[in-house]
Amino acid sequence: MRIHQGIQMNIQESVRKQIVQELKINQATQSPHIVLCHQSFYHNGVIYLVLEYMDRGSLADIIKQVKTILEPYLAVLCKQVLEGLLYLHHERHVIHRDIKPSNLLVNHKGEVKITDFGVSAVLASSIGQRDTFVGTYNYMAPERISGSSYDYKSDVWSLGLVILECAIGRFPYTPPEGEGWLSFYELLEAIVDQPPPSAPADQFSPEFCSFISSCIQKDPAERMSASELLNHAFIKKFEDKDLDLRILVESLEQPMNVPE
Repeated sequence: MRIHQGIQMNIQESVRKQIVQELKINQATQSPHIVLCHQSFYHNGVIYLVLEYMDRGSLADIIKQVKTILEPYLAVLCKQVLEGLLYLHHERHVIHRDIKPSNLLVNHKGEVKITDFGVSAVLASSIGQRDTFVGTYNYMAPERISGSSYDYKSDVWSLGLVILECAIGRFPYTPPEGEGWLSFYELLEAIVDQPPPSAPADQFSPEFCSFISSCIQKDPAERMSASELLNHAFIKKFEDKDLDLRILVESLEQPMNVPE
């Protein structure tokens, strides 16, 4: 089964045609960890994508139900996402720019796949806005927020925040006690200026804490790459345990917005 996604494009006709052409090239994607785009076409100012059907919704849907995900399942999930990022970074030479829970889709087989990379990558390259904001602010790496140049490791920062959120059951940046963020500018300021969040050492294994800190380093040079993280002790720890994410997803209700 397939789902349709429509993207309203308020840009020049020539640029729209270029984007459609590049999306067609992206249909050649060959990775089991990237959501397949079966077809794309442009009609009446809207670009339509026909995407692979992921019947268990997104990671955002899952954490709404289970609140937190245990380390063994996080390791399995994380390995799949890292393999998807490795493909994007090394085979396609693109930065995803918008890794967040709603862009990590899951099916009943327990497969986790990255979506939306084609749109964010093609938009950025077509309109020449690599150094402008494309994506969700909350998960954005500090070097992007501050307007510095960025590379593939900006996706690693975002992944680290997502995995930590899945582990602790809330977005890792919390406002001062008893207060809320007065504006998202305060949140962005905190991401740029404050020490990065970390996994509580009294609640999680040393391997998990190390994995998170390897992702959420404010200096990109200190962050591990996707290929390095695939060899991290946290991923290796559960590789021979024969864990299957199907056990997790089969216990969940199907998301309301995903048709049967």
